[in-house]
Amino acid sequence: MSPSPDLRRFLAEMEFPATKDDLVREAIRDGLDRDDIAAIEQLRGYSYSARWQILTALRLGRPSADALVPA
Repeated sequence: MSPSPDLRRFLAEMEFPATKDDLVREAIRDGLDRDDIAAIEQLRGYSYSARWQILTALRLGRPSADALVPA
């Protein structure tokens, strides 16, 4: 999946580190589109330390093991 411009903006403004739950909660609070929230919900339950980790995971359709740290 190619992240939408709104999702990219959201991630650029997000504070890291962040867990998947943090991302979902903030995406809902920020009013992100349901498709973008669904994409975040598909991520594994890791703690992400940078935006690029999430973008990589979304592009691959799954998290990259070398890009993630267990929560």
